[in-house]
Amino acid sequence: MTEDILDIRGWVRSGMDFLSENTIGMSRHWEYTDSVAWFLTEFLMCALMFAGIMGTLLVLLWMERKVLGRMMDRRGARTSLRSLWIGENGVTAGEWWNQLPFGTGVPIGMVNRALNDFAGNDHELESVSRVQNRGYHGVWWLLPGFFQNLADGMKFLTKEHMVPEKADHYVYEVAPFLIIATTVMCFVFIPLSPNYYANNSEMSILFLMAVFSVAPLGVFFAGWSSNNKYTLLGGIRSAAQLTAYEIPLLITVLSVVVISGSFNMIEVIEFQADSGVWNIFLLPLGGILFLVVMVAEVERIPFDMPEAEAELVEGWWTEYGGMRWGLMFASEYLRTYAACILFAHFFLGGWEAPFEDSIPFIENLPHIMWLLPKAWLIFFIFVWLRAALHRVRTDQILEFGWRWLLPLSLVNLVMATILRLWVYDGINGEWPILVPILITSIGLVLFVLLSIDEDPEALAAQTRPFSVQTTDVASPGQRRSD
Repeated sequence: MTEDILDIRGWVRSGMDFLSENTIGMSRHWEYTDSVAWFLTEFLMCALMFAGIMGTLLVLLWMERKVLGRMMDRRGARTSLRSLWIGENGVTAGEWWNQLPFGTGVPIGMVNRALNDFAGNDHELESVSRVQNRGYHGVWWLLPGFFQNLADGMKFLTKEHMVPEKADHYVYEVAPFLIIATTVMCFVFIPLSPNYYANNSEMSILFLMAVFSVAPLGVFFAGWSSNNKYTLLGGIRSAAQLTAYEIPLLITVLSVVVISGSFNMIEVIEFQADSGVWNIFLLPLGGILFLVVMVAEVERIPFDMPEAEAELVEGWWTEYGGMRWGLMFASEYLRTYAACILFAHFFLGGWEAPFEDSIPFIENLPHIMWLLPKAWLIFFIFVWLRAALHRVRTDQILEFGWRWLLPLSLVNLVMATILRLWVYDGINGEWPILVPILITSIGLVLFVLLSIDEDPEALAAQTRPFSVQTTDVASPGQRRSD
């Protein structure tokens, strides 16, 4: 594995050593210099990791709004910033910039008029002018969605926090912090590059899975403590679903640990770099299982039954509002982000670039530039599933987890064990090139065969895991007689 040109941890450690030697190192407590430097290094790396995760999380929010909107043939919220200068439906706030103090409104008014001329309402198509001209979107295609997110955050901050009268106040208040804290702690064990991580424990994967499994308890406590039948039902659904999918998740991760020979996250990535092949080509079944199980673990469509808005209002967090609701909503995206990064680490070589040894200039790029696009690509699949599939019934979710994913995860573990014991050459650390080619070819053939498989009898009996089915073809103006 090549060295990362961004030696962030090395730079931080050098700076903290210099700071400690010139402060406490010059006092009578000089023997604590190394301890203080170590503490400051770890503290600053945790802060940098949190900043890096929260900063790049905005890409997921943008994809959720814009990519999903494109897939579902709608534009989404794009006029939040533009409303400041053009208003909506011809209604504006007037020359509001003249009310600003210290004469700051003069340049703002000039910018407002320029934007009004540049991105006004007029359009050659009447239908476009009627709903406001979005032609400016092609130039400023990144900004408006982000400003909408900032507006949502300000709304959460200003909302009053109210506790239901008959709720269990202590558990009601503790549950959100349990969910949020364990979600943020997950990123302690997830590195972003060889020198950009908060913790590099030898058992980091084991600790990560333990912390990742605590949040469902907070979900159940939040639903139960609210003293609401809807939230209680959502909490029970969540506990049952996450229990059914937690075991296949752990077994799938165990298969990655077995084939890599380590519980350390960085060593799993180094194994893929040294062996010359990503785990997705050795364990394609494991990659599919991990993706499906993680979609269920973060409760996204089609496995979002615990938060079924149409049936349970907002599921287990119905009684929460204000910033607590906003932080739990952010925790859901953080868990999704963690799932995407973990998939990149476990199956896509982490921060290692494809053909890194063959193309000279690739090795000079920062490793984080390869990791984040992989994670964003996986989140694109999450968004695609949300746009393409609908919600699955609770009984079908549990049946799918226990009857299908659990046995398949055991099969995947057996395959990983066989590959590790009888195929992997532990001496030179390289895989025979025919092994990943053969496994990937077989996996693609099975995927194609299962994709085009149709069972007319099962479709007629409505045994497929869909909540709405019909065999009738609708025509314009036609209404069902029943």
